[in-house]
Amino acid sequence: MTTPPALLIAGIGTRDERRTDAFRDFVRELGAHNPGLPVAGGLTGQGRFPLGDAVAGLAEEGVTRFAVVPLTLIPTERAEQDLTAALDRELELRPGSSFVRARPLGPHPRLLTMLERRLDEALGDRPRSPSDRAETTVLLVGSGSVFPEANAEVHRAARLLWEGRGFAGVETAFVSLAAPDVASGLDRCALLGARRVVLLPYFLFAGVSLDRAQQQAEGWSLAHPDIELLIADVPGPAEELAKLVMERYREVAGEQLTEEAAGKAGDEAKEQAGDAAGCPAGVPSQESRRAGSPVDVR
Repeated sequence: MTTPPALLIAGIGTRDERRTDAFRDFVRELGAHNPGLPVAGGLTGQGRFPLGDAVAGLAEEGVTRFAVVPLTLIPTERAEQDLTAALDRELELRPGSSFVRARPLGPHPRLLTMLERRLDEALGDRPRSPSDRAETTVLLVGSGSVFPEANAEVHRAARLLWEGRGFAGVETAFVSLAAPDVASGLDRCALLGARRVVLLPYFLFAGVSLDRAQQQAEGWSLAHPDIELLIADVPGPAEELAKLVMERYREVAGEQLTEEAAGKAGDEAKEQAGDAAGCPAGVPSQESRRAGSPVDVR
Protein backbone atom coordinates (compact mmCIF):
# COMPACT_ATOMS: atom_id res chain seq x y z
CA MET A 1 0.00 0.00 0.00
CA THR A 2 1.38 3.41 -0.97
CA THR A 3 1.91 5.81 1.94
CA PRO A 4 0.19 9.18 1.42
CA PRO A 5 2.35 12.31 1.30
CA ALA A 6 2.76 14.57 4.31
CA LEU A 7 0.66 17.71 4.58
CA LEU A 8 2.76 20.88 4.33
CA ILE A 9 0.78 24.07 5.00
CA ALA A 10 2.35 27.16 3.43
CA GLY A 11 1.51 30.67 4.53
CA ILE A 12 2.64 34.05 3.25
CA GLY A 13 5.52 35.54 5.18
CA THR A 14 4.61 38.35 7.54
CA ARG A 15 6.14 40.48 10.28
CA ASP A 16 2.79 40.62 12.06
CA GLU A 17 3.19 38.59 15.25
CA ARG A 18 -0.55 37.99 15.60
CA ARG A 19 -0.88 36.50 12.13
CA THR A 20 2.22 34.36 12.66
CA ASP A 21 0.95 33.05 15.99
CA ALA A 22 -2.53 32.37 14.57
CA PHE A 23 -0.99 30.45 11.67
CA ARG A 24 1.24 28.40 13.96
CA ASP A 25 -1.66 27.56 16.30
CA PHE A 26 -3.83 26.52 13.37
CA VAL A 27 -1.16 24.16 12.03
CA ARG A 28 -0.68 22.66 15.48
CA GLU A 29 -4.42 22.08 15.96
CA LEU A 30 -4.80 20.54 12.51
CA GLY A 31 -1.96 18.13 13.24
CA ALA A 32 -3.50 17.19 16.59
CA HIS A 33 -6.79 16.32 14.88
CA ASN A 34 -5.03 14.18 12.25
CA PRO A 35 -2.62 12.04 14.32
CA GLY A 36 -2.06 9.49 11.54
CA LEU A 37 -0.81 12.10 9.07
CA PRO A 38 2.51 13.99 9.21
CA VAL A 39 1.52 17.68 9.33
CA ALA A 40 3.75 20.76 9.44
CA GLY A 41 3.58 24.32 8.25
CA GLY A 42 5.64 27.43 7.74
CA LEU A 43 5.78 30.85 6.13
CA THR A 44 7.57 31.91 2.96
CA GLY A 45 10.12 34.71 3.07
CA GLN A 46 12.05 35.98 6.06
CA GLY A 47 10.79 35.91 9.61
CA ARG A 48 9.53 33.52 12.23
CA PHE A 49 8.22 30.04 11.50
CA PRO A 50 9.96 29.57 8.11
CA LEU A 51 8.72 26.99 5.64
CA GLY A 52 12.19 25.46 5.36
CA ASP A 53 12.15 24.49 9.04
CA ALA A 54 8.82 22.73 8.53
CA VAL A 55 10.21 20.73 5.60
CA ALA A 56 13.37 19.88 7.56
CA GLY A 57 11.34 18.64 10.51
CA LEU A 58 9.27 16.34 8.33
CA ALA A 59 12.38 15.16 6.46
CA GLU A 60 13.93 14.12 9.79
CA GLU A 61 10.91 11.85 10.25
CA GLY A 62 11.68 10.20 6.92
CA VAL A 63 9.18 12.12 4.78
CA THR A 64 10.15 12.53 1.12
CA ARG A 65 6.78 13.36 -0.45
CA PHE A 66 4.88 16.52 0.40
CA ALA A 67 1.41 17.79 -0.52
CA VAL A 68 1.57 21.57 -0.16
CA VAL A 69 -1.61 23.48 0.70
CA PRO A 70 -1.22 27.30 0.49
CA LEU A 71 -3.14 28.92 3.34
CA THR A 72 -4.21 31.81 1.13
CA LEU A 73 -7.61 32.98 -0.06
CA ILE A 74 -6.38 34.70 -3.21
CA PRO A 75 -3.79 33.51 -5.75
CA THR A 76 -1.39 36.44 -6.10
CA GLU A 77 1.61 36.42 -8.40
CA ARG A 78 4.03 37.31 -5.63
CA ALA A 79 2.73 34.60 -3.30
CA GLU A 80 3.00 32.05 -6.08
CA GLN A 81 6.54 33.15 -6.92
CA ASP A 82 7.64 33.10 -3.27
CA LEU A 83 6.25 29.61 -2.73
CA THR A 84 7.78 28.31 -5.97
CA ALA A 85 11.17 29.71 -4.98
CA ALA A 86 10.90 28.18 -1.50
CA LEU A 87 10.03 24.74 -2.84
CA ASP A 88 12.78 24.93 -5.46
CA ARG A 89 15.29 25.56 -2.67
CA GLU A 90 14.00 22.54 -0.79
CA LEU A 91 14.34 20.37 -3.89
CA GLU A 92 17.95 21.44 -4.23
CA LEU A 93 18.58 20.47 -0.60
CA ARG A 94 16.60 17.22 -0.89
CA PRO A 95 16.80 16.02 -4.52
CA GLY A 96 14.92 12.82 -3.70
CA SER A 97 11.87 14.69 -2.46
CA SER A 98 8.70 15.58 -4.35
CA PHE A 99 6.19 18.38 -3.86
CA VAL A 100 2.67 18.70 -5.26
CA ARG A 101 0.79 21.96 -4.74
CA ALA A 102 -2.90 22.48 -4.06
CA ARG A 103 -5.10 25.38 -5.11
CA PRO A 104 -5.67 28.44 -2.88
CA LEU A 105 -8.64 28.15 -0.53
CA GLY A 106 -11.17 30.66 -1.75
CA PRO A 107 -13.81 31.26 -2.62
CA HIS A 108 -15.20 27.88 -1.55
CA PRO A 109 -18.61 26.99 -0.07
CA ARG A 110 -16.98 26.22 3.29
CA LEU A 111 -15.32 29.63 3.29
CA LEU A 112 -18.59 31.34 2.36
CA THR A 113 -20.23 29.55 5.29
CA MET A 114 -17.58 30.99 7.62
CA LEU A 115 -18.11 34.48 6.23
CA GLU A 116 -21.88 34.21 6.58
CA ARG A 117 -21.52 33.16 10.21
CA ARG A 118 -19.29 36.16 10.93
CA LEU A 119 -21.97 38.39 9.39
CA ASP A 120 -24.65 36.92 11.62
CA GLU A 121 -22.40 37.38 14.65
CA ALA A 122 -21.85 41.03 13.74
CA LEU A 123 -25.60 41.59 13.52
CA GLY A 124 -25.79 40.28 17.08
CA ASP A 125 -28.82 39.25 19.11
CA ARG A 126 -31.05 41.99 17.75
CA PRO A 127 -34.65 40.95 17.08
CA ARG A 128 -34.67 39.31 13.67
CA SER A 129 -37.30 39.73 11.00
CA PRO A 130 -37.53 38.37 7.44
CA SER A 131 -36.39 41.78 6.20
CA ASP A 132 -33.36 42.03 8.52
CA ARG A 133 -30.83 40.86 5.91
CA ALA A 134 -32.65 42.75 3.18
CA GLU A 135 -31.85 45.94 5.10
CA THR A 136 -28.16 45.07 5.47
CA THR A 137 -25.41 45.85 2.96
CA VAL A 138 -22.10 44.03 3.22
CA LEU A 139 -18.74 45.59 2.39
CA LEU A 140 -16.27 42.78 1.70
CA VAL A 141 -12.78 44.16 2.31
CA GLY A 142 -9.65 42.56 0.87
CA SER A 143 -6.03 43.42 1.62
CA GLY A 144 -5.49 44.78 -1.90
CA SER A 145 -2.91 43.98 -4.54
CA VAL A 146 -1.15 45.56 -7.50
CA PHE A 147 -2.28 42.55 -9.54
CA PRO A 148 -5.77 42.97 -11.03
CA GLU A 149 -6.35 39.22 -11.05
CA ALA A 150 -5.99 39.09 -7.26
CA ASN A 151 -8.44 41.95 -6.73
CA ALA A 152 -10.88 40.31 -9.13
CA GLU A 153 -11.00 37.31 -6.80
CA VAL A 154 -12.42 39.55 -4.05
CA HIS A 155 -15.16 40.70 -6.43
CA ARG A 156 -15.84 37.07 -7.29
CA ALA A 157 -16.19 36.15 -3.63
CA ALA A 158 -18.53 39.11 -3.09
CA ARG A 159 -20.81 37.93 -5.86
CA LEU A 160 -20.91 34.38 -4.51
CA LEU A 161 -21.61 35.68 -1.00
CA TRP A 162 -24.50 37.81 -2.24
CA GLU A 163 -26.21 35.07 -4.25
CA GLY A 164 -29.17 33.59 -2.39
CA ARG A 165 -28.36 34.99 1.05
CA GLY A 166 -30.85 37.84 1.09
CA PHE A 167 -28.55 40.79 1.75
CA ALA A 168 -29.34 44.12 0.14
CA GLY A 169 -25.99 43.97 -1.60
CA VAL A 170 -22.34 42.98 -1.23
CA GLU A 171 -19.82 45.63 -2.27
CA THR A 172 -16.03 45.43 -2.28
CA ALA A 173 -13.17 47.58 -1.02
CA PHE A 174 -9.46 47.22 -0.28
CA VAL A 175 -7.21 48.22 2.60
CA SER A 176 -4.41 49.40 0.31
CA LEU A 177 -2.86 49.18 -3.18
CA ALA A 178 -6.23 49.02 -4.96
CA ALA A 179 -9.39 51.06 -5.34
CA PRO A 180 -11.85 51.62 -3.86
CA ASP A 181 -10.44 52.08 -0.39
CA VAL A 182 -12.62 51.38 2.65
CA ALA A 183 -14.01 54.92 2.89
CA SER A 184 -14.88 54.98 -0.81
CA GLY A 185 -16.50 51.58 -0.53
CA LEU A 186 -18.64 52.82 2.35
CA ASP A 187 -19.52 55.91 0.32
CA ARG A 188 -20.81 53.66 -2.43
CA CYS A 189 -22.92 51.69 0.05
CA ALA A 190 -24.44 54.96 1.30
CA LEU A 191 -25.15 56.19 -2.24
CA LEU A 192 -26.96 52.93 -2.92
CA GLY A 193 -29.25 53.66 0.01
CA ALA A 194 -27.72 51.52 2.76
CA ARG A 195 -28.84 52.32 6.30
CA ARG A 196 -26.86 49.49 7.88
CA VAL A 197 -23.45 48.25 6.64
CA VAL A 198 -21.40 45.33 7.89
CA LEU A 199 -17.69 45.51 7.09
CA LEU A 200 -16.54 41.94 6.46
CA PRO A 201 -12.78 41.23 6.28
CA TYR A 202 -11.67 38.92 3.49
CA PHE A 203 -8.45 37.68 5.07
CA LEU A 204 -8.07 34.70 7.37
CA PHE A 205 -6.45 36.06 10.51
CA ALA A 206 -6.40 39.30 12.47
CA GLY A 207 -3.43 41.59 11.98
CA VAL A 208 -2.36 44.90 10.50
CA SER A 209 -4.80 44.65 7.59
CA LEU A 210 -7.75 44.28 9.95
CA ASP A 211 -6.49 47.15 12.11
CA ARG A 212 -6.26 49.45 9.09
CA ALA A 213 -9.69 48.46 7.83
CA GLN A 214 -11.22 49.18 11.24
CA GLN A 215 -9.46 52.53 11.53
CA GLN A 216 -10.63 53.65 8.10
CA ALA A 217 -14.18 52.47 8.81
CA GLU A 218 -14.37 54.14 12.21
CA GLY A 219 -13.16 57.44 10.76
CA TRP A 220 -15.86 57.25 8.08
CA SER A 221 -18.52 56.35 10.63
CA LEU A 222 -17.87 59.50 12.67
CA ALA A 223 -18.75 61.56 9.60
CA HIS A 224 -21.88 59.48 8.86
CA PRO A 225 -23.71 58.97 12.15
CA ASP A 226 -26.99 58.31 10.33
CA ILE A 227 -25.68 54.97 8.98
CA GLU A 228 -25.21 52.02 11.30
CA LEU A 229 -21.77 50.49 10.78
CA LEU A 230 -20.85 47.09 12.18
CA ILE A 231 -17.50 45.34 11.83
CA ALA A 232 -17.37 41.56 11.54
CA ASP A 233 -14.53 39.37 12.71
CA VAL A 234 -12.10 37.53 10.42
CA PRO A 235 -12.93 33.90 9.56
CA GLY A 236 -10.12 32.67 11.80
CA PRO A 237 -9.17 29.04 12.56
CA ALA A 238 -12.74 27.72 12.34
CA GLU A 239 -13.68 24.08 11.84
CA GLU A 240 -14.63 24.79 8.22
CA LEU A 241 -11.14 26.11 7.54
CA ALA A 242 -9.56 22.89 8.80
CA LYS A 243 -11.96 20.83 6.67
CA LEU A 244 -11.20 22.96 3.62
CA VAL A 245 -7.44 22.51 4.05
CA MET A 246 -7.92 18.75 4.32
CA GLU A 247 -10.11 18.79 1.22
CA ARG A 248 -7.39 20.58 -0.75
CA TYR A 249 -4.85 18.10 0.62
CA ARG A 250 -6.88 15.09 -0.50
CA GLU A 251 -7.28 16.57 -3.98
CA VAL A 252 -3.53 16.65 -4.65
CA ALA A 253 -2.56 13.68 -2.47
CA GLY A 254 -5.06 11.54 -4.32
CA GLU A 255 -3.72 12.69 -7.67
CA GLN A 256 -0.17 11.87 -6.61
CA LEU A 257 -1.11 8.41 -5.39
CA THR A 258 -3.09 7.77 -8.57
CA GLU A 259 -0.13 8.82 -10.73
CA GLU A 260 2.22 6.59 -8.75
CA ALA A 261 -0.16 3.65 -9.04
CA ALA A 262 -0.49 4.28 -12.77
CA GLY A 263 3.30 4.44 -13.11
CA LYS A 264 3.71 1.12 -11.31
CA ALA A 265 1.01 -0.46 -13.43
CA GLY A 266 2.78 0.83 -16.54
CA ASP A 267 6.07 -0.63 -15.35
CA GLU A 268 4.44 -3.99 -14.70
CA ALA A 269 2.82 -3.96 -18.13
CA LYS A 270 6.19 -3.24 -19.77
CA GLU A 271 7.81 -6.05 -17.82
CA GLN A 272 5.10 -8.44 -18.91
CA ALA A 273 5.45 -7.29 -22.51
CA GLY A 274 9.20 -7.77 -22.30
CA ASP A 275 8.79 -11.28 -20.88
CA ALA A 276 6.31 -12.14 -23.63
CA ALA A 277 8.78 -11.03 -26.26
CA GLY A 278 11.58 -13.01 -24.62
CA CYS A 279 13.43 -9.88 -23.50
CA PRO A 280 14.72 -8.90 -20.05
CA ALA A 281 12.43 -6.54 -18.17
CA GLY A 282 13.00 -2.91 -19.10
CA VAL A 283 14.89 -3.73 -22.30
CA PRO A 284 13.11 -2.86 -25.57
CA SER A 285 12.38 -5.66 -27.98
CA GLN A 286 13.68 -5.57 -31.55
CA GLU A 287 10.20 -4.68 -32.78
CA SER A 288 9.98 -1.66 -30.50
CA ARG A 289 13.49 -0.54 -31.43
CA ARG A 290 12.69 -0.75 -35.14
CA ALA A 291 9.45 1.20 -34.61
CA GLY A 292 11.24 3.88 -32.64
CA SER A 293 8.86 3.37 -29.68
CA PRO A 294 9.72 5.34 -26.55
CA VAL A 295 10.62 3.10 -23.64
CA ASP A 296 10.64 4.21 -19.99
CA VAL A 297 13.57 2.54 -18.27
CA ARG A 298 13.57 3.10 -14.53
